[in-house]
Amino acid sequence: MIGANNRVKSTNDIELKDRLVAINRVTKVTKGGRTFSFAAIVVVGNEDGIIGWGLGKAGEVTTAIAKGVEAAKKNLIKVPVYKGTIPHEQFAKFGGAQVLIKPATHGTGVKAGGAMRAVLESVGITDVLAKSKGSSNPHNLVKATITALCELRSPFMVAQSRGISVERVFNG
Repeated sequence: MIGANNRVKSTNDIELKDRLVAINRVTKVTKGGRTFSFAAIVVVGNEDGIIGWGLGKAGEVTTAIAKGVEAAKKNLIKVPVYKGTIPHEQFAKFGGAQVLIKPATHGTGVKAGGAMRAVLESVGITDVLAKSKGSSNPHNLVKATITALCELRSPFMVAQSRGISVERVFNG
């Protein structure tokens, strides 16, 4: 399960911004003609370490996006953002998509493409280097990126698990 240990319990006091990642139009051909439906991948985040993603399917684009936003609000996770970037390098896979994200110095910006950019900007990361390998399918890229973000550990979590001070984590 993606991010089972860092799920957000309450969404009442969080102001979330939604971002559309991709829309897919699906055509079903029947005896009576063609029936169109839409699938929308949506990412929501408060740009301060909380993010969620959702998939909405409906006969209209606006309804599909609304369903995606509701689905995204149901599976929010907390991500450690340290000085506008991530605490350490992380690699993750989901299906055919492989994602590598690296911390970057202040002023670098978000060096990522398409689906990864939407996820990283929604979580509030301002400086990061990201590379996607394998499949460019937005569904799998979003899931792989969120999996990578779930596996991140803040310096405070590392210090607590090792039983040392935060300064020793940084200085070795």
